[in-house]
Amino acid sequence: MNAPNGFPQHAVACVTSCAEGRAQQDQPVKKAGVAVRKEAGDSRLLALEDHPDIESFLNDTLRFPPNEIKHNMKIKSVTPKPPRKPRLARASSLDEKSWRGRRLFRTSQENLIDPNETSSSNGSLQESSLSPPIGSRVAPCGNQGSLHNLKDASEASPYGKNKGSISGPEKQVSEIPSASVVLMQGKDSSGSKPQLSKITSPQPLPPLELNVASHVLRTANRIDSDYLDYQHYSHSRFERVSSSLSESRLHSSGMVCDSCSTDSMKSTFSLLTPLRAKDVRNRSYLEGSLLASGALLGAEELSRYFPDRSIGIFVATWNMQGQKELPENLDDFLFPADPDYAQDMYVIGVQEGCPDRREWEIRLQETLGPHYVMLYSAAHGVLYLSVFIRRDLIWFCSEVEYATVTTRIVSQIKTKGALGICFTFFGTSFLFITSHFTSGDSKVYERTLDYNKTIQALALPKNVPDTNPYRSSPSDVTTRFDEVFWFGDFNFRLNKDRAGVDSILNQNLETDMSKLLQYDQLIKEMNDGAIFKGFQEAAIHFHPSYKFDIGQDCYDTTSKQRTPSYTDRVIYRSRHKDDIHAVKYSSCSVIKTSDHRPVYGLFRVKVRPGRDNIPLAAGQFDRELYLTGIKRRITRELQKREDLKDQKSSRVCTVS
Repeated sequence: MNAPNGFPQHAVACVTSCAEGRAQQDQPVKKAGVAVRKEAGDSRLLALEDHPDIESFLNDTLRFPPNEIKHNMKIKSVTPKPPRKPRLARASSLDEKSWRGRRLFRTSQENLIDPNETSSSNGSLQESSLSPPIGSRVAPCGNQGSLHNLKDASEASPYGKNKGSISGPEKQVSEIPSASVVLMQGKDSSGSKPQLSKITSPQPLPPLELNVASHVLRTANRIDSDYLDYQHYSHSRFERVSSSLSESRLHSSGMVCDSCSTDSMKSTFSLLTPLRAKDVRNRSYLEGSLLASGALLGAEELSRYFPDRSIGIFVATWNMQGQKELPENLDDFLFPADPDYAQDMYVIGVQEGCPDRREWEIRLQETLGPHYVMLYSAAHGVLYLSVFIRRDLIWFCSEVEYATVTTRIVSQIKTKGALGICFTFFGTSFLFITSHFTSGDSKVYERTLDYNKTIQALALPKNVPDTNPYRSSPSDVTTRFDEVFWFGDFNFRLNKDRAGVDSILNQNLETDMSKLLQYDQLIKEMNDGAIFKGFQEAAIHFHPSYKFDIGQDCYDTTSKQRTPSYTDRVIYRSRHKDDIHAVKYSSCSVIKTSDHRPVYGLFRVKVRPGRDNIPLAAGQFDRELYLTGIKRRITRELQKREDLKDQKSSRVCTVS
């Protein structure tokens, strides 16, 4: 008959005895090569003596007469469990399992004082030797038994409470499994207790983290080798740290389920925002949403690049006086010493520009270097306007549009007028205007007319939608944009004669220019509301930018003796209050190739998220100018190294 598990059932003779143990308690029993020693109060099993044929010995021992089995044994039919897989690494696993199983039922002789003790002091080895093998049943004797080991076996056995007797050979049969195990261990266990050594950690264990996965064993989503210092590296090298790939954002969006997946997302996508495939399939980018997942101009993408929602803009104006000669170095002009970081956007307007406009743009690209590209450039006669932006921000700009206005009576003469460039960056629209108004000390009214004509005739924007049309005015171009910067040579003078201005300047003024500014025509007209309505200007702490002798730091020494004035200005206007914050407003005194000093301003401008229905520029920029400027930069650097290599003398000493 087969058991339900597929193994045949066998009738196993389970032998119990309670009679022969007491007479032989204090003397060793030796039969057929098996040595057993019983001691009062302590029953231990000695090792099996060497036998010439252990297999034949076992067969002879298990071969009982039929009549004797009927009188002295009770046979029960049991179903053995399938044997477990052997553990080659630990030979005593069977005996250890038997001992551990019996330990759960042994209560009377357990040592509860020493926690390291794993058995009682009186014969745990022999108790283990009398326990039945795994898969068999033993009918133990009750309290009538004389041996403590048989009594413990009866209490520990979970099968029945039948009483019986066991003969000498039968007793040896029950001792064979443990004896064989002792032989396999290869040592005498007399007088010893089986104890497990207590494992103690040399130092306190570290706290268990939420992510218990091993990064070394992860092969499918392995972290980059430099991920350990990823956060420290991003905080120390970059001013703006990404927040779109935060763990809370990824977990809340359902993109990852544990921190291992979060690490994998960061490793795979770096700082780029992950895009779902279904969002790319179903999303209509003609009707974008400010907060939509994966929106190119949305809030999530804006926060990744600008967590504080503001960008740095450099705005400069310079009347070049039509000089062909350009400064050798523009570093001091574009990169002032005070700010620690370069700006995100550079906008340079030129009046009376040099004849070679392309050469001027190449020089700008060469100075800014490979981190910046020229987004757009336009000209109106000798008015030049160039917009450079960081290379990784060109994807968030709309199409760039420009328009021009001539303020002279004869429109063919384009020395006076205005040039405007506009575009949308994320959801904020920008307008940059450079102008050259009518010159003359007393022509304030003509300059006001130039301003009014510019705001009415400058036709912008054209195709790029207005971000807030309800606050726009058809008669004023500056009301149609969020942020407006107007800069140029406005030609407003100081209402003071040359001698009076010189006397004020001779007082060694450093930053306090209030004594001069009280005579400034532009400030007076703006306070009266006649010009630049809604605009404001940062505090002026620099000397007048006009009129210098070329190559000198002194003002006009010719016979005309023109009055120094603040003709070159940078003013700004924002549709929302406090969107533009002036960081620095100054002039560059190093460049002396013109009778005007360049004037620049550094601004922090707030940027808002946009919609995807804005026509983007698709990353377009002047690639030819970019390559030419970089080649010149490399050539200049190589030439500098060659000069240092061939130099034999220095300013300090001469090597002969």
